[in-house]
Amino acid sequence: MRIGIIDADLLGRKKHRFPNLACEKISGYYKDHGHSVELVLDYNDMNKYDKVFISKVFTDTQIAPHIIQADNVEIGGTGFYFDKAPALPECIEHNMPDYHLYDEFIKKSIKVTKKPSQQQFRFYTDYSIGFLTRGCFRKCGFCVNQKYNHVFMHSQLDEFLDHDRKKLCLLDDNFFGHPQWKMLLQKVIDTNKPFVFKQGLDERLLTEEKCEMLFSAKYDGDVIFAFDNITDYDLIHKKLKIIRKYKGKKNVKFYVLVGFESTDAQDILNAFKRIALLFRYGCLPYIMRFQNKNDMPWKMSEFRSLYITLARWCNQPSIVKKMSFRDFCELNQEVHKNKDTLCSSMDAMRKFEKRYPDIAKYFDIRFENR
Repeated sequence: MRIGIIDADLLGRKKHRFPNLACEKISGYYKDHGHSVELVLDYNDMNKYDKVFISKVFTDTQIAPHIIQADNVEIGGTGFYFDKAPALPECIEHNMPDYHLYDEFIKKSIKVTKKPSQQQFRFYTDYSIGFLTRGCFRKCGFCVNQKYNHVFMHSQLDEFLDHDRKKLCLLDDNFFGHPQWKMLLQKVIDTNKPFVFKQGLDERLLTEEKCEMLFSAKYDGDVIFAFDNITDYDLIHKKLKIIRKYKGKKNVKFYVLVGFESTDAQDILNAFKRIALLFRYGCLPYIMRFQNKNDMPWKMSEFRSLYITLARWCNQPSIVKKMSFRDFCELNQEVHKNKDTLCSSMDAMRKFEKRYPDIAKYFDIRFENR
């Protein structure tokens, strides 16, 4: 058969630069069984394929209805089904991914890029990617991972480890929630390859043993956790003390969820309280604005501009390490073209500060690099 594979997020999102693992597994399976497989980079001439697999991760990636209704098309992924996405057949799920599926796309992209950079394609070219475990017991209301209520072993490392690739990218939902985390982590360390947990780790499960093992390993890039709920403040404060003991010179980043429980002044306050705590322990915040499928409540908030400015400040490490939120707004004002008006950042900050002076004290907090 002639098989076409479409990574819908690659086609529908200009800055998307992460391989679709399901696409790579489907490609690997069909190539191993002697079929012709190619990555399709548009929605034209799909009739020339016996079968077209379309996968997408993000719900807001747009695809015309007539495309997915074609007789030779099969769709899958959270972008179509959200938390009800069906699993791949076992024979495909546990097949070695085809890490060369995107090769031609990368070659073409580099040719047309004015400043070619292999770095933006690093997850396509440098990493073996997969899940050692699946599932999570947290059942967080904002999370797409609702299918399972526990963490379980999913695959052996050898299922997706390409020894020719320099690094490892693990997509586990809640790795430290598995009883055999230590054995699994040791297997990863024993590869002697730099590795990263792409989805982040559950800091609420951290212990001295876990931190010592994690931070002494050959970790690739920022070690990422999540500070989603202000109700976890005291617990995460305790865990930050352990992290500081072991992190050394490694960068530690926390996703900070906003706009989920509310989009009012209390939500802004809760965000700054979490940011302030992270700053004290030399950890970087990364603002995650809640999105429920295609619904983004923060966009309808009276503090929309403040949410945008908060994310622009926090999500640029080179900026948030050097200046306070107030400094950042003032810098935006300095470069504002019309000196007779306020830029959106300064306007949002001043209006909020006037209404909520007690909360605005957080506008002057600074990152502590220690």
